[in-house]
Amino acid sequence: MGCWATRFILHLKVFFTMIILLTYVFYCLTGSCDFTPLPLHERRATLTQVPQDRNASLQRGFPARVPEQDARPLSGDVSNLSVSDSFGTKEFPQAIIIGVKKGGTRALLEFLRVHPDVRAVGAEPHFFDRFYDKGLEWYRNLMPRTLEGQITMEKTPSYFVTREAPRRIFSMNHNTKLIVVVRDPVTRAVSDYTQTLSKNPGLPSFQNLVFKNSSTGLIDTSWSAVRIGIYSKHLENWLRYFPLSRLLFVSGERLVTDPASEMARVQDFLGLKRLVTNKHFYFNQTKGFPCLKKPEGSSRPRCLGKSKGRAHPHIPSDVLYKLRDFYRPFNLKFYQMTGQDFGWE
Repeated sequence: MGCWATRFILHLKVFFTMIILLTYVFYCLTGSCDFTPLPLHERRATLTQVPQDRNASLQRGFPARVPEQDARPLSGDVSNLSVSDSFGTKEFPQAIIIGVKKGGTRALLEFLRVHPDVRAVGAEPHFFDRFYDKGLEWYRNLMPRTLEGQITMEKTPSYFVTREAPRRIFSMNHNTKLIVVVRDPVTRAVSDYTQTLSKNPGLPSFQNLVFKNSSTGLIDTSWSAVRIGIYSKHLENWLRYFPLSRLLFVSGERLVTDPASEMARVQDFLGLKRLVTNKHFYFNQTKGFPCLKKPEGSSRPRCLGKSKGRAHPHIPSDVLYKLRDFYRPFNLKFYQMTGQDFGWE
């Protein structure tokens, strides 16, 4: 009796096991086993398919839809893509506004930044006069990112009067385009003095600074406000390294009275389409110089800062006459060197 019962129980277990196995096979054959574990090679194939589908979606211009279980970062190219790569690279400037101080360089840069193919540093880097020891890589890292077809620019007006600047820029790239905004050296000197006076109210009078000796009437060329305006002397230094064709001389006066015409010359020089035109400007009667019309998406037009267009102090006319006489031969030489007559008295 005991042996028979044991065999019966064993057969019963085998029977139920077979029933379970047959039921499982039946469900699998009818497609009910969707969650059956895949072989290893099939799992790999499924994972590698996701990046391909994602790339295909991007090529069609649609965002890729990734299943929730695959939304985690995947190994391979997709997880290593850098978002910043789509915004271009940092390059050395192809063009530099090198001068002159109080000539209209800030206005020119702001007008140029309207152009979609121009990317410029906002602040003055002063690399080629003050921070050259930091190295070219430091300088390049200051530049904005540019896309193909865009040009990188910077402005530092003190470069024009810095003896080492031409050689240093030439060493970086001898094809660099150089822009010099010049202005009547007498009014430029007064503007320079006015700016300094606003920061240092205790400054001596203009006439005390402009003369070595008031009785002799000799002009003090060691004063920077006077020295900067001897354009022909500074230009000689630049022409030792760069041909005249690499330099463009912009009239600071015409940049105020006819900004569109001067901007056309600048855009041609830089090899840009003439996209900054008369429609971008209006004349601000209060400030006395042109402003950019209201950009799209902005509630107000764009004018330069409050420091622009500030009132100049009164300077005796005889002082201005003597300063004008001093500059006259230098101006004539500058006209000859550049092939342009700027119309200064």
